[in-house]
Amino acid sequence: MKNYLSYIAIILVVLFAACKKEEADKPKVIYEDTAKSKPTAPIDTTQIEVADLPINMEGTNFLIHPIGVVSGSGKGIKSSSDSEQSFTVSNYGEYQITGYLKNLKFQEIGKDSIYALTDKQVLIETATYLKTFADKSKQQFLVYSLADMDTNKDGKLDSNDIKSLYISTISGQKFTKLSPDLQELIDWKIIESKNMLYFKTIEDTNKNGEFDTEDKLQYHFVNLLDKDWKVVAYKPI
Repeated sequence: MKNYLSYIAIILVVLFAACKKEEADKPKVIYEDTAKSKPTAPIDTTQIEVADLPINMEGTNFLIHPIGVVSGSGKGIKSSSDSEQSFTVSNYGEYQITGYLKNLKFQEIGKDSIYALTDKQVLIETATYLKTFADKSKQQFLVYSLADMDTNKDGKLDSNDIKSLYISTISGQKFTKLSPDLQELIDWKIIESKNMLYFKTIEDTNKNGEFDTEDKLQYHFVNLLDKDWKVVAYKPI
């Protein structure tokens, strides 16, 4: 019996390792037909939308309602990432909303109307209020990291797809993509003294579907006071 259990344990370990390897080997981009149209994920009708209680960033006049999804089951509602029953889809701290969010909805304080950030399919991982910049410039913006395309064509929009950089006003208006399509966001930062947002992406220059040392890093900046948020490429190296 002891040997039998040992064999079962070994098989489970091998299967787990194989699954992890398959996940690691899965390309982040599949280029077939991407030139014809942007890949989009089908809507999962088994998921149920849930709104967290609203958030008011300090010094702003808007409520932000994080919108996520949970999966229905015979035993109730469960989050898609946790076996425990859950009705919370986001976290908030340090002027940043985090989670795997389907949308954000905005409501001006004192008004009844609530409207969505976007009508497109996205998966928002972070929404960051530029508090220090707002205190100095009196301009209030949100910066987002999110997935907006099913780049690996697995039929779902998740953290395995390319992450992009977006910006909007604190009201959710002027929702604008800053990073180029099919380039993975690496990092971004604000230089308040220059009113600049700098960000770095990686381009899959060898078109193997992966982002690795053989690919090219791209560098960009945006003047946050520019009405059109024009993205400018620069070459520090």
